[in-house]
Amino acid sequence: MFKSVVLLLFFFGLSSMAAHRFYVAIYQIDFVPQKKRVEITTRIFMDDLNEAVTKAYKKNTNIGTEKETPEDTALLKKYLNENFKLTINGKPKAYNYISSEVESNVVICYLSIKEIIKISSIQVENSILTEVHSEQQNIIQFNNNGKKQNLLLSSSITKGMLK
Repeated sequence: MFKSVVLLLFFFGLSSMAAHRFYVAIYQIDFVPQKKRVEITTRIFMDDLNEAVTKAYKKNTNIGTEKETPEDTALLKKYLNENFKLTINGKPKAYNYISSEVESNVVICYLSIKEIIKISSIQVENSILTEVHSEQQNIIQFNNNGKKQNLLLSSSITKGMLK
């Protein structure tokens, strides 16, 4: 827990800088058994996200800025769906995009998966930003009914399993 808090403080402390020299994104996945759902929060640097979405779809985007359009949001959702996939208990699960907001220069997206009663395993496939930065690291933090686990994915390892 302490390591997670320190990592988050470090991430947000550096995220307030205009230009960053490291490539990391954080994904918090929480199973909420009382609500029978999985809640996902992503934290991705805005400039990297726009660069990746622009590269993927050959269209300049302004995600997280005052100039963001509904088309930018649609491209963000498409990019997330194509590059961030979850398999729960051996079955691929689609998630719902709830909303997003900006904190400093980080885009925070809120996603959820409904009708989940129990999680015995979760496979995460995450290639977000790896096509634009080979140094990209995607940190997955999973809270399964109080049991916490972490997973580090990168451009060379884009898939991992948590049990």
